[in-house]
Amino acid sequence: MSELVLAIDQGTTGTTAMLVNSAVEVVASVNVEFPNHYPQPGHVEHDPEEIWQSIGASVTEALDQAGVDGTAIRAIGVTNQRETSLFWDRQSGEAIHRALVWQDRRTADRCAQLKSQGHEELFRQRTGLVLDPYFSGTKAGWLLDHVDGARARAEAGELCFGTIDTFVTWRLTGAHVTDPSNASRTLMYDLHRGSWDDELLGILGVPRAALPRVGESSEVYGHTKGVGFLPDGIPVAGLIGDQQGALFGQACFARGMAKCTYGTGAFILLNTGEEAVPSSHGMLTTVGWKLGGRTTYALEGSAFIAGAAVQWLRDGLGILESASEIEALAASVPDSGGVTFVPALAGLGAPHWRPNARGIITGITGGTTKAHLARATLDGIALQIDEILAAMQRDLGGSLAEVRVDGGASANNLLMQRQADLLGVPTVRPVVRETTGLGSALLAGLAVGVWSDPEDVARAWSEDRTFRPSGDPLELEATRKRWASAIDRA
Repeated sequence: MSELVLAIDQGTTGTTAMLVNSAVEVVASVNVEFPNHYPQPGHVEHDPEEIWQSIGASVTEALDQAGVDGTAIRAIGVTNQRETSLFWDRQSGEAIHRALVWQDRRTADRCAQLKSQGHEELFRQRTGLVLDPYFSGTKAGWLLDHVDGARARAEAGELCFGTIDTFVTWRLTGAHVTDPSNASRTLMYDLHRGSWDDELLGILGVPRAALPRVGESSEVYGHTKGVGFLPDGIPVAGLIGDQQGALFGQACFARGMAKCTYGTGAFILLNTGEEAVPSSHGMLTTVGWKLGGRTTYALEGSAFIAGAAVQWLRDGLGILESASEIEALAASVPDSGGVTFVPALAGLGAPHWRPNARGIITGITGGTTKAHLARATLDGIALQIDEILAAMQRDLGGSLAEVRVDGGASANNLLMQRQADLLGVPTVRPVVRETTGLGSALLAGLAVGVWSDPEDVARAWSEDRTFRPSGDPLELEATRKRWASAIDRA
């Protein structure tokens, strides 16, 4: 077997260990779930030890699945749920509190306070982000304020702060490091200077002494030591946030290339090259990756609900036995029959940023059936993406040639065709749809010479199917008008 690269894809509900060979083929992939903890409404936590156990179990099983041992691994890449944050003791490695998950809303009041103090524009200019509990900075401040002695220990350099990539790398190698794609999600990192920002740290009350070094997204950060489930000496050589990992795994290396990952929500990233493009249309500006001394930036927009809307049809309304049934049910009618579903079940994300919005279904008549609701659900997912990509193109001042798609719902051919029709450009589905982990594996392999350069990687990327736009312009215009009206009501 050719040399293998291990990707550790540490997500919100589980960890996937994936082994990739030099031909960019996935030879093993294993997911191990772990629990989320909800101590009170709005609070979401992870136990770092349960995360670590899921990593060990998934890696061990992936090696067994491939029929190899750890000595076959040339390098390790890590990708992660980006904004989930924690502190741990620099000597013992023991966390001072469970990690606060990206979904955690406990710092909403702190974000509102920072806005009322007039800080929002400063944070937007420096970090490309909005002041929202989603991001790591206010989480770090909360932990320092609510764990006895934590602030003094952090100021003395006794504690390490990190997002999950940093924690995993520290456990694997002892190195305290992150990459710019993750640092750019903290509210503490200046996108333009490429470093932690002392003024923002002062406002948030986070000591610089606790922060990791910000390396590149592809370099040797350290080597495995005393891990137990892996031999010593394997280089950990790729770090990237999950959505940026999918952008890299989709080989979206040129300015103007975009990807959409369909999961519980949907995340769209558009490569803006070496320019950090500010958004005036409700997008986030973020780092894509840093490679060879050059930073690639991206615009990002997220729809909070995508696949979760299908789960709601199944679990909430009971009109599906399984999520996979929705394509056939929706295809049994020619259109939604005038029904529009805005799936704002957890508020509206980009470009609206209305956390208090709620889902709405309009246009119901006596002739509406569950098939029409299914069709309207797929339309609602696709229309959110259409809105986000339209806003991104206005920010970028250019048009797209295509959109590369991945994630679970990208298997739905009806949804992908509808997406292409609305966007007016092809949607392209790759052979390897586990693009998040693939991106981290590619970055790790580039650092140790498994692949020579991104062009080498791009040549290995291959499409499964391209969906080309074929919709009726008048029908699409009517659909968008109904959507705009329903959005106003939501």
